[in-house]
Amino acid sequence: MKTFKTIALLVLLALPMMVSAGNNDAGLIVGAEAEKKLNKKLSLAIEAEFRSRNDFRTADRISLGLGGSYKITKWLKAELGYQLLIDNNHEKISYNAPTIDEDGNKVVNYNNWRPSYWGTRHRFYVLLTGSYKLNRVEFSLREGWRYTYRPEHTAKRYDFDNAMWEDKVINTKHYHILRSRFKVEWDIPKWKLDPWASIELFNNLSLDKIRYAAGIDYTIKKKHAFSLFYRYQQVYDKDEEEGDIHDIGLSYKFKF
Repeated sequence: MKTFKTIALLVLLALPMMVSAGNNDAGLIVGAEAEKKLNKKLSLAIEAEFRSRNDFRTADRISLGLGGSYKITKWLKAELGYQLLIDNNHEKISYNAPTIDEDGNKVVNYNNWRPSYWGTRHRFYVLLTGSYKLNRVEFSLREGWRYTYRPEHTAKRYDFDNAMWEDKVINTKHYHILRSRFKVEWDIPKWKLDPWASIELFNNLSLDKIRYAAGIDYTIKKKHAFSLFYRYQQVYDKDEEEGDIHDIGLSYKFKF
């Protein structure tokens, strides 16, 4: 058993290095949550999270959230909540048609450049999670719906044709997403680290993205819970503002 534990831990820690040879982005996710149990079925929670991108060098998002959960039955739980998302939106560059110089070389002509900028989004969500435990292995399926609203924002954009800065209005946007996550958790006897793995699909009439994740949880006296994980996000929707990314995550949860 000790050998199995050691191998499982080494494989988990090696995952980010195994995929680092690709051309995808890499980032960090750090989160903290406090949960108050009001009674045997109802709980309230507040959370905060930070994300980075650009191979860990650039801040990507800061979020604050408030939610509640209700245990309908022993195996079924419902959740709802709100999140304020503060995003560092990616820069965008547009080009004019290329031209040919005197030597016959193709010349790239810039049209507009909009630097990255910080903006806000408002998100509401509803989740329903069913779970089933077989010996020391727990299987869960979570289905969810979320609605995100992005207010109108005015950003600066540089016009290369006229060599001047101008205002660019980022229009209001709102969208709905359906989320489906399947997760497996192992409770290994006499081992304080509990490994888990999950896959989550995001749909909006078509498949938007998939997230694959694996991690280990460590709990102290049922009040302090730490989680170290690796997550790979693969994006299929070309209009999706996020991209393919390998994330290393660390989260902490306090229950009282």
